[in-house]
Amino acid sequence: MKKRFISNLLLLIFLNLLIKPFWFFGIEVGVQNRVGEEIYGFYFSLFSFAFILNMLLDVGINTYNNRAISRDKTLLQQNLAAIIPLKLALSVVYAGVVLLAGKILGYSAEQFAMLWILVLNQFLASFILYFRSNISGLQYYRTDSILSVMDRSLMILFTGLLLWGNISREPFKIEWFVYAQTASYALTLLASALIVRYRSGSFLHKINFSASRKILRLSYPFALLILLMALFNRVDSVMLERLLENGKEQAGIYAQSYRIFDAVTQFSFLFAMLLLPMFSRMIRHKQEINGLVRLALPLLLTAGLSGAISCNFYKRDIIALLYDSHVTYSSGIFGWLMISFLFVSTTYLFGTLLTANNNLSHLNRAAAITVGINVSMNLILIPRYQAQGAAIASLSSQSFFAIAQWLLAIRLTKISWNGDIMIRLLAFLAINLLVGFLSQLIPGWIPGFALLLFSCIVSAFLLGLVRLSEVLAILSE
Repeated sequence: MKKRFISNLLLLIFLNLLIKPFWFFGIEVGVQNRVGEEIYGFYFSLFSFAFILNMLLDVGINTYNNRAISRDKTLLQQNLAAIIPLKLALSVVYAGVVLLAGKILGYSAEQFAMLWILVLNQFLASFILYFRSNISGLQYYRTDSILSVMDRSLMILFTGLLLWGNISREPFKIEWFVYAQTASYALTLLASALIVRYRSGSFLHKINFSASRKILRLSYPFALLILLMALFNRVDSVMLERLLENGKEQAGIYAQSYRIFDAVTQFSFLFAMLLLPMFSRMIRHKQEINGLVRLALPLLLTAGLSGAISCNFYKRDIIALLYDSHVTYSSGIFGWLMISFLFVSTTYLFGTLLTANNNLSHLNRAAAITVGINVSMNLILIPRYQAQGAAIASLSSQSFFAIAQWLLAIRLTKISWNGDIMIRLLAFLAINLLVGFLSQLIPGWIPGFALLLFSCIVSAFLLGLVRLSEVLAILSE
């Protein structure tokens, strides 16, 4: 199992390093610089709003299905016949709730015009993730890895042509960006659906509405968790846009830093995608899981600490490299969010383990408390500190959720504290904080930043947090 984890993780990272940095820092940054903070904030707050309610499209089905198929591959046809009609019905519910909620919040006709397309995009993305949950559940990790970057690859092509291809004399419009997403999702959905159709032999072998109701009952705890996590991850930009007179601009400024935060957390998310079916299978067969935890934990936390340390020492320089305005203010937001990255990395390990172990009631209680912390702090801090207040609220809630999951995982799955790893991580932190301060003495920020990153890599190997010999030994088994 370790060999499969490492080999597929390397493939996932390779593909995502090829595609996603250019998407986040080339395409999305290019779009925001072209349209400005206020217009991009208009889009970003609506996207976050549609994303929060995305739970109604999924209701935990994807996670439930991935876990079920990982444990028993013979369930594929049965689940397809039950889940596809269920998801189509849920799509109607989702669209109705989003549009009704938008009406209650007082969205304008212009906002509704974009919201309709964002609802369609969420529908397409939800079905892509569902088909991918079948593919990864069947252990076709390489196929799933390729699909994980297909939509972004197409978006880069379409949006890049619109941004820099001189195919229109009109100034770039934010709507074009949304339409490019629609086309990319549609093509990726077609590809993933055809793969599942080939593996299953039939989409709708026998439509079984009673099975649909049963899956809905079984998956609702996953749905609640997805909703709660979406709330404390995405509600910040919605609250900024609604609570402040200059809310669209503040949401756009927040999006500058959130984009980088979201980009780096994608790599932690890759771990979770691989770990969930692996943990599920190991727990089903009563295999020892702490070995896989000890392999993933130092990798995730070393990456989290490296990102938090290096980006905080050079936060202004990084923001100035990417954006044209609000550099000083935005860099403060960026610093807070990159510390959050450390805690999100922890969440993707222990949260995935608890999900595989079916400890959803415990996770949901922790997530509900986290939502309360996040919303309360946003209500207090946003009116006073605006986008920076939202970033502080995010850090506070993410740190609570990560620590809660770590303690729950130790208690409920009987994994060890892995105290030796924690001691080495503290040493890693101390060494690289010192190197970070010393790197400030070097003229020019790029050499100093490079030195700090090099120090993080070298110290990770010297402290045994990343063991190349172990990775090579696993791959050669």
